[in-house]
Amino acid sequence: MTYRFERILLTNDDGIDAPGLAVLEQVAARLAREVWVVAPHRDQSGTSHSLSLHAPLRVSSHGERRFAVTGTPGDCVALALGHLLKGARPDLVLSGINRGANLGTETVFSGTVGAAMTGLLLGVRSIALSQAYSDREAVPWNIGLNLAPEVILGVLDMPWPADACLNVNFPDCALEAVRPLKVTRQGVGPLNSISVRTEVDPRHFEYYWLQLNNHRTEDEPGSEMAELARGHVTVTPLQFERTHGAVEQSLSG
Repeated sequence: MTYRFERILLTNDDGIDAPGLAVLEQVAARLAREVWVVAPHRDQSGTSHSLSLHAPLRVSSHGERRFAVTGTPGDCVALALGHLLKGARPDLVLSGINRGANLGTETVFSGTVGAAMTGLLLGVRSIALSQAYSDREAVPWNIGLNLAPEVILGVLDMPWPADACLNVNFPDCALEAVRPLKVTRQGVGPLNSISVRTEVDPRHFEYYWLQLNNHRTEDEPGSEMAELARGHVTVTPLQFERTHGAVEQSLSG
């Protein structure tokens, strides 16, 4: 069998036992001679690019070249590149496949995207992959399983500078209804607020639970949310540079 890559690193934010990661392992096995998995021990959704600088990390083996880390997706990528794969850097970092799309401004909070951004920061080409769904108990994983190899190879053949990573989303529809890969802009996305729920524990102390509220149903044409809703697989290039150009010019006089 001819492989495109010698070595691929996989991670996610849903945890080492997540079904989307199992799908991504099958995808990566078609592309690389070696597939390494370094993923969080438990769900780390919403942790963005965060690193655990104030607590030690524990690593446990979950099979050949499979490791669980008691930390964030960013920790997993940093630990993999700085220790587990030191001297044998991967050709590619793939993060996902996330349960649920990562669109618009919510990508700022996404651990799936955060892992890809950490790979970018550390000098490895990185792609975040997510699967949209309407029923949490019936996520259409077959879409990524069937289409992700072609999508990954397709985007890698596009012009792609070293200061960008890619955010890929698969639509929630029948496999035969999926429309071709489309390059998109980030857009606003569905997130429109963060609410705080107050609860009381059995000892009568208050605690708080944060919740992201996704209520927007439309976005501007050409955005990832709009094109995903039309059934396209979307790919959005992301970067660390967040300077607001118009405001920079205004403040500079």
